[in-house]
Amino acid sequence: MRSILPSAESARVNPVLISWMRGLGFDVRPYAGERPRPTDAFIVMEEEGLPAPRNTLVLGRGQDREVRLAREGAPARLSYGRDDMIFGHAFAAALLRGEEAPAAADPQSLALYALAERVAASDITVLVNGPTGTGKEVLARYIHNRSDRRDGPFVAINCAALPETMLEALLFGHTKGAFTGAAGASEGFFRAANGGTLLLDEIAELPLPLQAKLLRALQEREVVPLGATAPEPIDVRVIACANRDLGREVGAGRFRADLYYRLSVFPLTTIALADRRQDVAALAATMILRHAAGRSVIPWPSLAALDALLAHDWPGNVRELENVIQRALLLAPGDRIEVEHIIFDRAGAMAFAPAAPVVEAQEDPTLGNIVKLSEYQAIRDTLALCGGSRAETARRLGISERTLRYRLARIRSEGGSVAAPSRSAWA
Repeated sequence: MRSILPSAESARVNPVLISWMRGLGFDVRPYAGERPRPTDAFIVMEEEGLPAPRNTLVLGRGQDREVRLAREGAPARLSYGRDDMIFGHAFAAALLRGEEAPAAADPQSLALYALAERVAASDITVLVNGPTGTGKEVLARYIHNRSDRRDGPFVAINCAALPETMLEALLFGHTKGAFTGAAGASEGFFRAANGGTLLLDEIAELPLPLQAKLLRALQEREVVPLGATAPEPIDVRVIACANRDLGREVGAGRFRADLYYRLSVFPLTTIALADRRQDVAALAATMILRHAAGRSVIPWPSLAALDALLAHDWPGNVRELENVIQRALLLAPGDRIEVEHIIFDRAGAMAFAPAAPVVEAQEDPTLGNIVKLSEYQAIRDTLALCGGSRAETARRLGISERTLRYRLARIRSEGGSVAAPSRSAWA
């Protein structure tokens, strides 16, 4: 993780932002005028000196929303008011973390990457499990970039995307004339990754006969190219990824038990985006900066747009979120992403739409009133379940605390009763 060095003035004016950065795991320490290192990033206020312009974030003193990337020797700039604090913090972290660091803000994700950093310090084989689209390759690259092999190659292959008849030759290489059409020799992916890391994605799709050869390569640290008679030594760290439970695959006879235990020396599990909603703003901010980098004005999502993102179930996980952000940028030509610019994948939204509880619509039996009463009851039930905690209620309902406060106020204005609200320490 990069070191963040805020000036004394920036720390005084923005104490919540500095605390947020510490909570994300950054090494935050006061800037005392020391000579900048290449891995250092700086936070200063407007009109302060720039220790290293390309690695400096300049914070504005006004309430206007603005985010600018560093380019052509000019520093990154960020300005926002209290109502825009969620995305203000997310943009600040995205601008400061560097290209190799993953976007994460949810405690579960931060714990996963902290564990991955410890794993990276060793050279053991890693098995990454998790649903499709949850960032398994991002986690694998993070392990590679934090390891002693960071200067070596990182080779990623998808076992399901390669033709089964060519898998052995592609993995282990082949000699000239080893099969029809082999006009020349090929080193294969294992030897191409020598000195670095080989990522075997969707490892569960590997045919059983090839699993035995992979096991030998991992145990003996050598491969025999197709058509060769002598083994070739390899120095490769293998990270395998699976979106199916390999333990169950072993029980069903579709995956070798000995290979499973050889791969899962240290298993890690990525989490569905719906179960780590604090990552949504962090990921969205990173994607906005990536896809809107060429625009003169980078649009800023409204709180209503954020509420829509947080309320979604994300069946497509991070890949779906990136689709949504790219659509929003296309539909939002100005400086603001509004809720009407947020369009979800139709099939995913329909498949995961929660069933509304059945209630009686009393005097007004219209659909709108039924939906409203169902929403009120869900809020009351969740609030009671959470012991009156507004923060926990909002988290479980998948909405922001601001939206929850608005809806509780609406319930009271219509004669309903709710417990007294609690205050957030962050907003």
